[in-house]
Amino acid sequence: MNSPLPDPSIAIAGRIRIEREARGWSLGELAEKSGVSKAMISKVERGEASPTATILGRLSGAFGLQLSVLLALAERTGERLSKAQAQSVWIDPETGYERRVISPQNGAMLELIQVTLPAGVRVAYPASAFVFQHQQIWVLDGSLTFEEGGLTHVLDAGDCLQLGAPCDCAFHNTRDVPCVYAVALIRR
Repeated sequence: MNSPLPDPSIAIAGRIRIEREARGWSLGELAEKSGVSKAMISKVERGEASPTATILGRLSGAFGLQLSVLLALAERTGERLSKAQAQSVWIDPETGYERRVISPQNGAMLELIQVTLPAGVRVAYPASAFVFQHQQIWVLDGSLTFEEGGLTHVLDAGDCLQLGAPCDCAFHNTRDVPCVYAVALIRR
């Protein structure tokens, strides 16, 4: 029997508070910089609400961090091996979007993420979530419609897209089956 995968929600909540306090920002200042309500940030920091992918993208952008760096800081263990049963999995409570950190959590420059996007789900991120990273998307199973600013890319299994300059983006699964894709990130 497999043991449950670690839930990173508590570590994420603590890291958001650490990042906010390290900058000397009040909840109101972070709300203003991120576009996330003060009440929601407070609930996330207290562990009363699990942040959605969009909220995490906005908060990481306000901190000037890649989303992957914010999550890696929350989950850092220093290991070089990442065993499948110990990989951190975060599930967006709003959409069911599942984000699995494949890479060892040691702060390395390259990070691999596996995402399972449920059927019909669309997740959008502001340009600020992409400013600090180069990113490639490799579709492993299913089909992904990726909106990159004014461009739309339809990616099928095996297709790989290197993202261009930071802009507002959205990951959309228009099919009736889940889409699984890998994201390779490297800091700019």
